[in-house]
This record gives sequence, structure tokens and C-alpha cells, in this order.
Amino acid sequence: MQAGLAVAAGAVGIAGGRAAAAEASLLPQGAATLQGLVDRLAKAPRRRDYKTVPMILDNQDFWDHAALTEVMSYRGGPRQVWDNTDIAGPWLNLMRNSLNAQVWSFRHPDFLVVSATHGSAHLALYDQAMWDKYGFAKLTKDKFKTNTLIEEQKAGAADPAKYQDPEGAFSPHDNSIPALQRRGVVFLACHNAIWEVSEKLIKTGANPDKLSHEALAAELTNHLIPQAVLTPGVVATIPELQGAGFHYAYAI
Repeated sequence: MQAGLAVAAGAVGIAGGRAAAAEASLLPQGAATLQGLVDRLAKAPRRRDYKTVPMILDNQDFWDHAALTEVMSYRGGPRQVWDNTDIAGPWLNLMRNSLNAQVWSFRHPDFLVVSATHGSAHLALYDQAMWDKYGFAKLTKDKFKTNTLIEEQKAGAADPAKYQDPEGAFSPHDNSIPALQRRGVVFLACHNAIWEVSEKLIKTGANPDKLSHEALAAELTNHLIPQAVLTPGVVATIPELQGAGFHYAYAI
């Protein structure tokens, strides 16, 4: 393997097991530009203390403006934005495959993948507390009993230096949101998706606290998974990313 493309295990050793895997970086060595973005995104504020949110976000205070600006301003590359809509679709696998080929086949360690997440795929961006409270399993037609996509997989503890391991950290056995985040993938959340699922919950009576539409949408916003970047609307954000030089891809 090329020395410049070896995977950096980071400060936490993989030998520590699953807990260590959750913290260890899977960025390629030589990905200094991507590492810089990861570091800046980690410091960018994410407001998660909303009481209510409006239907249309007309003020930057209602979304993760600083983090989204960092993504749009990224100057490494190539850059790819995935239009992901189906929680049961191949979206995580496709992004992983794209990363593998860009990093090891085309030698682009600073390749950035962004998930423009909406539709039922957006359910994967809520923590398990929201799945339990609002019965999100029903919205997946019980294809997912719990939000397994935010769980670390056993393969995540494999030695990242062995990138050809068919059951390792870069294999289909490690298709998870945390694994992709550790590879620099940015998951964009969609306010419009939050608003629409809130309306559905209210209409179906899955609203145990009898919250208003604005308050229920706020609660869901407050329970987005760590590192997610909230946008005012993913469909509208995609052309902004394309204008900034991102290549569009769609997970069918």
C-alpha cells in the first residue's frame, strides 16, 4: 500500500476494541485538507435547544449555518453530494464504495462525501430516544425495529491498515453512519423533512406530549445525531453545493 494512503488510526488505538473504534479516525494519511475540515466542523456550533421552530427557516440562527458554510467552502477534492432518500436503500454502501475507489484507486485522500439526507433516510439522523418516543419503526414499515444505522459495527474495530480485509473497516460489514463519519462523510439534516414528519406524527396521534407543530419540530431538531449538519432544506441545499463544485450522485 502507498505510504501516503495508509489509514491514520488517530490518537486512540484500534486495539482498544469497539469503544476505541468509535473515536478513532479512519481518514487516509495525507488527507490534511479533509482533516482540517473535520476539525473545523467539530468546533462549529450546533444549536440544539430550540423550543419552537417555524415552517420556513428565514434566519441563519435556525440552522447550522457556520458548519454548512465550512462544508460549502471546502477546497479539497473531489467533492460529491449524495441525494439520499430511502432508509432501506443502498445509500451507506454506495458512499462507502465511492470513498474506497476515490481513496485507493484514484488516489484522492482529500475526497469529501456529503449525504444530502431526506425522505425516510432522514429517520436515521434521529437518536434512539426519538425512535422510541414516536414509533419511527412504523414509518419504516418495520424494516427497522431500532435505528441500527447509528450503531457501531463489529468490523469497525478491525485493523484499518488492512484496507483489503473483506470483513474489515472498509468492507460492507461496516456500513454505518459512525463509520462513515470517521471517514469524513458529512451528513446533512433537512429542516423540511423534520417539519413534514412532525406533521405526520400529529395527524396520526403519535404525539404523546400534545406538542404544537412548531414545538414537535423543535424537539426532533434537538435530537439529531452528533455531527449532523442541519440545513434549512436539503433539496434547496443541493444546488448550493453544486454551485460550489460538488458532483451530484443519487442513491436509487
